Amino acid sequence: MTGTRRTVVALFLLPALVLLGALVVYPIGYSVVRSFYDQSGDGFAGIDNYKSLFTDDGIRAALKNNIIWVVFAPTVATALGLIFAVLTERVRWGTAFKLVVFMPMAISMLAAGIIFRLVYDQDPEKGVANAVWVGVHDTFAESSAFPKAHPGRQSPLRPDQGGFITRQAVRAGQPVALPLVGVAPDQMPGNAQKAAQASSEPGKVTGTAWQDFTRGKGVGRLGQVDASELGYPGMKIEAVKDGKVVDSAKVRDDGTFTLSDKADGALLRLPADNFREPYNGLDWLGPSLVTPAIIGSYVWMWAGFAMVLIAAGLAGVPRELLEAARVDGANEWQVFRRVTVPLLAPVLAVVTVTLMINVLKVFDLVFIIAPGSSQDDANVLALELYRKGFSEDQPGVASAIAVFLLLLVIPVMLFNVRRLRREVRR
Repeated sequence: MTGTRRTVVALFLLPALVLLGALVVYPIGYSVVRSFYDQSGDGFAGIDNYKSLFTDDGIRAALKNNIIWVVFAPTVATALGLIFAVLTERVRWGTAFKLVVFMPMAISMLAAGIIFRLVYDQDPEKGVANAVWVGVHDTFAESSAFPKAHPGRQSPLRPDQGGFITRQAVRAGQPVALPLVGVAPDQMPGNAQKAAQASSEPGKVTGTAWQDFTRGKGVGRLGQVDASELGYPGMKIEAVKDGKVVDSAKVRDDGTFTLSDKADGALLRLPADNFREPYNGLDWLGPSLVTPAIIGSYVWMWAGFAMVLIAAGLAGVPRELLEAARVDGANEWQVFRRVTVPLLAPVLAVVTVTLMINVLKVFDLVFIIAPGSSQDDANVLALELYRKGFSEDQPGVASAIAVFLLLLVIPVMLFNVRRLRREVRR
């Protein structure tokens, strides 16, 4: 059309064609051929490697996880991007917010994986996710300060339903001793005071619950309150008669407590709540949560990408259509659902399909975040390709996985190309 000689055109296209052939066409062709050969590469295996895609447990688990990724990761990332783009359109600091949300895109997958490996650490002192989760949990269900406490030698207490109960009934006017051991002195609550011997009160049951332990060999008297021993502040005491709780009290800072006359003749119980282990949060990288946790890190990275593209599409939406809908009496939710979303449908489709192509190839995050004990549960096709090809020395099966991934990506890519061409024609 321009009169350019074909030889000149060929010379200009040759470098691109060489690179394309060396980096794309040749690897694809070699992978297809290699997928039909056995482990050594000398014997023809036919479709045996492709049969492994549906019989090997590791590949089947990876395929299942890839389906979860394709369904949820693009959907959640696109939805969040849409919400962020719409909500920040009217605020003055919207640009700064978009910059912050988009910033994770500047981080490599490797760095993001390391970040979220720390975020999901089981120890609440290290992992941000469990620190927040434990903080919320303890707000509504505070953990006990005495998880290791238990009766010592010659104790008047015996085990009962996770707690402890007196062996004999108590009587009003007779102070009760409830000695416990097992809590290190440096682990006692800060408000714990030196234990005091409970005084007798007519018609009431009094007593002391304390740490019956004194540092030093041969120091202190067993079953009696000594000068350096501390009380168990906040510990709950229940008076039980015929299996029913008739009264209860909490231990004071000095270990003493007082029950009403209802406790006369009852057994005193220290319920299991007093000895509940501290809540350490969720096992984010355990078998049941590792895939959702990694998808969460992916959404953190790519929601900004979706937001920027959707915001660009939103800028091209005719404002008169939105105003007309409001004039007709539509509220903001109706305008968003009936006008904004339909007008953004082409952009939303492009973003979703692009992310679908991306998640089909996800490897870095899964490889870095999932610990060795849970990597089989978080496995995806790209990671299984790496494991088969390099760890298990099965290049034929790895090539078959690569070809299978290509076949999965091609329809999505064709859909995206057709949609883009359709938009260009408009």
